[in-house]
Amino acid sequence: MGQDLRKLFEKERGERKFELKRGHEERFLERLYKALPQPKKSTPYFLKIAASILVAAILGFLGYQAFTKNETIPKTIVDSNKEINDKESFSFGDLSPDLRKVENFYVANINLELSRLEVSDENKDLVDSFMERLSELNLEYKDLNKELNEWGPNDHTISALIENLQLRLELLQKLKKKLNQLKSSKNEQITENSI
Repeated sequence: MGQDLRKLFEKERGERKFELKRGHEERFLERLYKALPQPKKSTPYFLKIAASILVAAILGFLGYQAFTKNETIPKTIVDSNKEINDKESFSFGDLSPDLRKVENFYVANINLELSRLEVSDENKDLVDSFMERLSELNLEYKDLNKELNEWGPNDHTISALIENLQLRLELLQKLKKKLNQLKSSKNEQITENSI
């Protein structure tokens, strides 16, 4: 009874001739392509490497920022010579993290405004007058800090320190506005003279 299946299939294939209908293969391939998902275009290898390096660089930068977050912006804004503070003295930013954020915000904005000033021979007198007032506010700020160290923190002193920083920032913004007005009026005069 043991028949070889291979021989049976060969015999049947020889006796019958199986033919597929015309276009069967094309219809089958068309259905197959519709059913299978289309292959996605792969991104080039060098783009994957570049993206990995970019992610690593960003993470490294953020980690560096997190570890060096304790470094503060210098407190001296106008005077170029810094006073060396005693180890026992502190500023109002040392009282709490919220006050440090407030102090750093104003100090950073004041420094930014100072760095953006465009001083020329025509506006030097105006800038000098504003810098004189800014220097007075800086001295007042130092006095308030001394008071804070001598008498301890209180609402009045902390409010005065914050107001001082606000005044300095407002003063620099007014100076910037005046300089822009001066510049625009000069440009208008040049335009009128050229016409």
